[in-house]
Amino acid sequence: MKASRITALGLVAAAALWIASGHLIPHESTESRAALQGPATDAPKKFRVGVVETKLASHSRKFVLSGRTEADKKVVIFARTNGVLQELNVRRGSRVKKGDVLAVLAVEDRAAMVMQAKATLEQKRIELEAKRRLLATNAVPKIDFDTLAAQVKVAEAAVATAEAERDRSVITAPWDGVVTETSEVGTAAFSFTGKEIIKMVGLDPVLALVEVSERNAARVKVGTMADVRLANGLTRQGRIRYVSPSASDGTRTYRVEVEIENPDYLIPDGITAEVTIPLAPVEASRVPRSALTFSSAGDLGVRFVDQDGKVGFLATSIIEDDQAFMWVAGVPDGARVIVQGQDFVREGVAVEPVDVAPEKSAQR
Repeated sequence: MKASRITALGLVAAAALWIASGHLIPHESTESRAALQGPATDAPKKFRVGVVETKLASHSRKFVLSGRTEADKKVVIFARTNGVLQELNVRRGSRVKKGDVLAVLAVEDRAAMVMQAKATLEQKRIELEAKRRLLATNAVPKIDFDTLAAQVKVAEAAVATAEAERDRSVITAPWDGVVTETSEVGTAAFSFTGKEIIKMVGLDPVLALVEVSERNAARVKVGTMADVRLANGLTRQGRIRYVSPSASDGTRTYRVEVEIENPDYLIPDGITAEVTIPLAPVEASRVPRSALTFSSAGDLGVRFVDQDGKVGFLATSIIEDDQAFMWVAGVPDGARVIVQGQDFVREGVAVEPVDVAPEKSAQR
């Protein structure tokens, strides 16, 4: 019984193979057999990649530098004559206007010297007038008149000198600003010519100073507006007024001065400042940061899908980092940049591109 079952199963299997081989219809053509067998096995499926179509745009570039503020003007005011510091009308932090009296030196003899010089001048003028009348009648030689006229000029110069010496005892502000250091009042502060009396700074305008690299120095233009953010939270706009024509010996960077209006003196001297400087706009494409990759030769760029559905590579240069996106040059308008799967394909390979929203691709 067992042997008969095995025999039956063998016959069934043989019949099935004979039917599948097509010999059941002995005169059927090869084409007919192919039609009955169905289509040939499909080719291997293409690797699916996510793509974003790029658009060229005029991008206004900018770069951010860290620096500090500096007073536009600084001065040390010295005594220009001898005398005791009699009055000091300011202290540290005092705001002053141009011409304000800051300090007075006690120089009592200066007034007497001015009076004496004026009296001498008056006497010489009277004598000159008398000589003029005598000269009109030829009573005196002309040389006597000319000599006295010269003496009058000498007396006038003496008056000017005496008044200047007197005025040196009054120390005034050379411009608007803030006093940062002062001397002491009293007999111990006997001031000789050249002694330091007051230090002051001019804070309107105030400067923001940054150092620009050799690569970017040529792109920074005088007159360009820049944004300035200070360590105390204040934000201001300023104008670039100076770009150094020579690099620093130590750092090989170029000094840039940004002039900022500061009428309320809220921006102090020496505070940390972050300066954003715009550059000339360039044609660039905005691509997700994740799209950037390296070619087999080690070049930075992006992979894209060409019109034939094959992978290509475009070398790019980074224009600006924009958080999850990058502005790059070297990608033509309308290129289908691979943003998903770019690291799993190589140039020349046929792929199946699938459109992806740029924002979604940047979240990877």
